[in-house]
Amino acid sequence: MPKLNLDTIPQSNRTGYPAEYADKVAGRWYRRLGPAGGLTQFGVSHVTLKPGAWSAQRHWHAGEDEFVVMLAGEAVLVDDSGETVLRPGDCAAFPMDDGNGHVLQNRGDTDCVFIAVGRPPTSDCHYPDIDMHLGADGRYRRKDGSEF
Repeated sequence: MPKLNLDTIPQSNRTGYPAEYADKVAGRWYRRLGPAGGLTQFGVSHVTLKPGAWSAQRHWHAGEDEFVVMLAGEAVLVDDSGETVLRPGDCAAFPMDDGNGHVLQNRGDTDCVFIAVGRPPTSDCHYPDIDMHLGADGRYRRKDGSEF
């Protein structure tokens, strides 16, 4: 059956970020829906941000489009253009290689929930606000290339 039962898909708040950058996403909980549904060409995640949590560090991908659909609560989209409030039903698109770093932040006092669509990371990811870079090899390094 194509319908997915969210209660049967494990939630995680795991991050690969180095410790000094992981605090912002500690309240981010996600379920990987793509593998649960047998999808292999793109990823889909059901994401809950607890109050104060961020979706990620502000970033942009060299080779991955991203798309989000807000389901519940409210998040603030922070990108190079400033700040935009996203509410249920709002969507945002992040074209690959546009250089516009983005992050969703839950600044409210209730959870916000959204669906994120993209590909499994296979290209560089840039973090304009912090000294971190994710290479296509899946390893985090400082912008000078040194290891964490």
